[in-house]
Amino acid sequence: MKTLIVHAHPEPKSLNSSLKDIAVSTLEGAGHEVRVSDLYAMDWKAVVDASDYGPEASNPLKIARDSGRAFEAGALTPDVLAEQEKLLWADTIILQFPLWWYTMPAILKGWVDRVFTYRFAYGVGEHSSTRYGERFGEGTLAGRRALLSVTVGGPESHYAARGINGPIDDLLFPIHHGILYYPGVEVLPPFVLHSADQLAEEDYAKAAEAWKRRLLTLESTEPIAFRRQNFGDYEIPSLLLKEGLEPAGRTGFGLHVSS
Repeated sequence: MKTLIVHAHPEPKSLNSSLKDIAVSTLEGAGHEVRVSDLYAMDWKAVVDASDYGPEASNPLKIARDSGRAFEAGALTPDVLAEQEKLLWADTIILQFPLWWYTMPAILKGWVDRVFTYRFAYGVGEHSSTRYGERFGEGTLAGRRALLSVTVGGPESHYAARGINGPIDDLLFPIHHGILYYPGVEVLPPFVLHSADQLAEEDYAKAAEAWKRRLLTLESTEPIAFRRQNFGDYEIPSLLLKEGLEPAGRTGFGLHVSS
């Protein structure tokens, strides 16, 4: 198995950095190939601008059109091309990050914004009266798996179904479904470490062991059963879930999980 770890924490001695290091040692120890994109260590440029698309960038800048043209021309910047190559190389993608303000750190979102270009991660496939492109279960990154490893400051109860912050699955849905599943990646249930700022030494040891167990089951864990766009569950072109497919009592994001 070939695994790309995209790591987003500024402190090399942080809990997130420790989890990243455990992932590298555990997977390599099991005979897997591992590459790491440590975004802060790389001084990753986190904002999209015209410099990403070379001298042919339009004025005014049109992100989708310009990123697609630059991708097809091989004219994206070397840092973006390197990350796209890593994604195509990988069987498995691990995103390691702290939950900041209910989402991923800005540097990781900037990695997505710059690397997931038009014609690479979206805007691919047939667009017709029966298909709306290859996405949500199809696409450039189909056949790969992804896992979020997320540290959360608050206790688990705050992120439960009735918790004040909302269910953790709902908070992660835009990343799971909208960023990873959209270009075809199968998404595994996340590894979430709660009360990260108050971990005692014995709790850290337990968390580290739990993380190692998850890593060693990456190939056998069933992915989240998100519905595929072009396989009969949605009306085309409205992309509304067909009547009668909603599980009893389920609403919102949960409608787009088939079981």
